[in-house]
Amino acid sequence: MKIDALSVGPIGTNCYILQDEQAKVCAVIDPGDEPERIIKAVERTGCAPAMILLTHGHFDHYTAVEGLLEKWPELPVYINEKDVTDRHTSGFALLFPRLPEKNQRYYKEDDVLSLGSLAIRVMETAGHSRGSVCLLVGDTIFSGDTLFCGSCGRTDFAGGSYEDMLQSLKRLAMLPGQYRVYPGHDRPTDLDFERRFNPYVKQGQRARS
Repeated sequence: MKIDALSVGPIGTNCYILQDEQAKVCAVIDPGDEPERIIKAVERTGCAPAMILLTHGHFDHYTAVEGLLEKWPELPVYINEKDVTDRHTSGFALLFPRLPEKNQRYYKEDDVLSLGSLAIRVMETAGHSRGSVCLLVGDTIFSGDTLFCGSCGRTDFAGGSYEDMLQSLKRLAMLPGQYRVYPGHDRPTDLDFERRFNPYVKQGQRARS
């Protein structure tokens, strides 16, 4: 497994290219902007793109989807349906506009996607948005805007909930073992560090279920 990261767009969203180097396939996670850069980064991997995965439906995590589909028209795009709308808006959009049926896919809690030999498990982590998810691959978590290094995502947007966020952080903290965490913004971290030092994770651990 190999992971390449790009910071894209005006607010520095982390776009990840998850690769199975032996199978020569990859997934693009949260293509938030700058589709030309992302396309070039995918091509440099030597892997064929197999899917686009969205951790939630905010514009800064999906703006490049249209450009990627122009390049690869058959790619499936996965998102939790709670973050999807039938309205097509522009600018500061907080829900993902539904795609044509040939591209649109949905995932939910405990779904598992296959990328070559890699298994990608879906964990619903509401709080930043109703349909936020984390993606678990081996000992790696792509946490979107749920968990950041030393912090967590905002909960004051429509569909956000601080109480839900604490429950999601509690579930992440309760995962057995150690994980490398790749968040939607800022730098990577690891789960043990967040369990010990992240005040929001610590508050979540104390929260009642």
